[in-house]
Formats: sequence, structure tokens, C-alpha cells
Amino acid sequence: MAQSSVGKIRIFDDFIGFEIPVASTAAPASAPYFTPGGLRVVGQGLAETDSGVVGLDSDGISGVVQLTTTDEAQHSAGFTTNACFDMALSGGVSIEARVRFNNLDTKEAYFGLTDVVTDGVGILEGEQLTGATATLTLTASDLCGFYLSAELTDDEDWHGVYNGGTTTGETTSTNVDLDDDAVAGEFQVLRLEVESNGTARWYIDGDLKQTVTGAVSTSTDLAVLLMVEAKGAAVEAMDVDYVLIETNRDWTA
Repeated sequence: MAQSSVGKIRIFDDFIGFEIPVASTAAPASAPYFTPGGLRVVGQGLAETDSGVVGLDSDGISGVVQLTTTDEAQHSAGFTTNACFDMALSGGVSIEARVRFNNLDTKEAYFGLTDVVTDGVGILEGEQLTGATATLTLTASDLCGFYLSAELTDDEDWHGVYNGGTTTGETTSTNVDLDDDAVAGEFQVLRLEVESNGTARWYIDGDLKQTVTGAVSTSTDLAVLLMVEAKGAAVEAMDVDYVLIETNRDWTA
């Protein structure tokens, strides 16, 4: 197939000046919103008056947005892409985000790859994965990323979850505990690198936390998802400084 000089794909969003205000009269869930970098805004409850993507004018240096849910369980807010990343055809993918939480109560969050893509409404529980005590329920056939859940025994720690590759997805949370707690009010850099053979590596703040051979399918088209979800009757939030996605163009398509 014909090729050109644009063989590298780099998606970067710094969110400077972008927001979907809380109490907006618009309905993001029925009329898709896109960030300046091209990420789609998704989430259950985004059309309601206490959910949105708020640009922070205080403590928002370098451009920070806050994903905000409603005060209902399984309501969510997040960013996603199309299912356009194939490990074998694109030679792998690297994704990175800098995030923080105001608190670590009654919420869960995910950053990673998934084969479950939605245009306007999306949730973690029932579509992607669920945590309970020390058990992970991997609903999505294909996923790989960072997961934090207040419903796990180790409720403040990031977990390196995966499913769909040649290595069976781990459902015991203690076996994929990355031993790196999120701390309220502090940013962390989450980075996932996946090779063309499906091997995945999880990094937090530059430190390698886990490596799994065959964690990801090499033939399934995957999307990137960053999402926070409420697990109780309280508004939940996640601050996002930036999202970075790097991969290669598939010239055979």
C-alpha cells in the first residue's frame, strides 16, 4: 500500500481551555463532545445537571480538567477513542495520563485499552470490569490497563488488569496489585506500553510495576478509555492533566 511521512500517530491532549460545564443545558450523552485532541467525551449521567468536564481555574496549572459524575451509583465520566489500535498491525501502542483524585472514597477508575466502545454512554461496572473484595470480574473480552476501586480490599491501590491475550486474565486482585497507592490531592503518571506480540508493561511515575507476556490480543481492534465512576450516592471526580497516545499507522489497510 502507498505510504507517506506520517507513519507515526501521536495523540496528545492538554485540555487547555476545554470544558463541558456542570449544569450545562446541552446533553453530551446524546450529542457527542470531543476534546481539542480528538478524544470523545462519554459517560452515564453526563446529560444531568451535576456532571461534566470542568476546566480548573484554581490548582489547574498547565491545563487540568476534572471529570465529574453525578451522585448516583454507576454514573460515570470519561474520555475514549475509536477502536482503532491493533497491536500486530500498528506495532504496539503506548498510552499515558497524569491524574489525581480529591478523595479515594466510593469511586472506581480505569485507564487503558478495551474492545468495548460506546458513542455517548459508558460505564465500567457491567461493561468493562468490576471489583469486589479480592475478586475481579472481567466483563470486557479484551482489556488491559490500570484499575482502582473502592470496592476492592486494597481500595486505594492501582491494579494492573488484563484480558483477551494468550495469558488468561487474572481475576484475583491481589495477584495484579501494583503496590502503588493513589494519594488524595497528588498527581500520578500512569503509563502502559504494549508490544506487537501482546506483552504489556505498567509504569507509575516512571517505575515499572508489572510485566505480563501475552496480556493483550494481537488481532483485536482496541480503544483507549479513561473513566471515573461513582460507586455510591456521592459525586465523584478525577482530575486529568493530559492524555498521550503513541502508535504507528497500519499501511496495509
